[in-house]
Amino acid sequence: MTKQIEVVSDILQANDQLSLELKLLFDSKGIFVINFMGSPGAGKTSILEKLVQTIKSEVKMAVIEGDLYTSKDAQRIEAQGIPVTQINTCGGCHLDSSMIQQALTALALDDLDLLIIENVGNLVCPSSYDLGEDIKMVALSVTEGDDKPIKYPAMFQRAQLVILNKIDLLEYTNFSLDHALGDIKTINPALEVFNLSCRTGEGIIELAQYISSQIAAKRTRPQTTER
Repeated sequence: MTKQIEVVSDILQANDQLSLELKLLFDSKGIFVINFMGSPGAGKTSILEKLVQTIKSEVKMAVIEGDLYTSKDAQRIEAQGIPVTQINTCGGCHLDSSMIQQALTALALDDLDLLIIENVGNLVCPSSYDLGEDIKMVALSVTEGDDKPIKYPAMFQRAQLVILNKIDLLEYTNFSLDHALGDIKTINPALEVFNLSCRTGEGIIELAQYISSQIAAKRTRPQTTER
């Protein structure tokens, strides 16, 4: 058991070191980076499609798509006319910094304002692996149940933004907004929360405006020097 814990510790330590190097790189180029997480079926790719459609004319952006085996999500985003790089983990339950470092070789970083990394669908492992991002964004669908934040607290504790997705289906579920928001704020009182529906468009503009404001704020901060 002791050896197993040491191995996990070594893996996370190596990832954290590379994550810091990636953060310095992104900061030096003024790129705002989002690590986008959530369960399979939470609607991450649909949210990305709507977000890209809303801001791509104003923001130079690219997407890194993480998936177990297929490139279907990457194809959906690429159809929006922005650069996309696919990472297939071949069964791995999360992306790590070394994968991101390799994926960056396919992107023209000097031309970007925003990079969104769509992580593998999972509410456990991805939260432990920093990727050099500015914020972690989590999608939670109302069809998943309002108990997910309290059952997977690490994901919500480490995030900065939560999207309550498929809000148009709320009346057809037993999802309680009060219970979910109460648990979310108990776990992380600083979390920004957006209600959103990709079908009706509710919340898309507000989310886009928030991200645009974060991009602008990063541009005004002093840039770090790449090592």
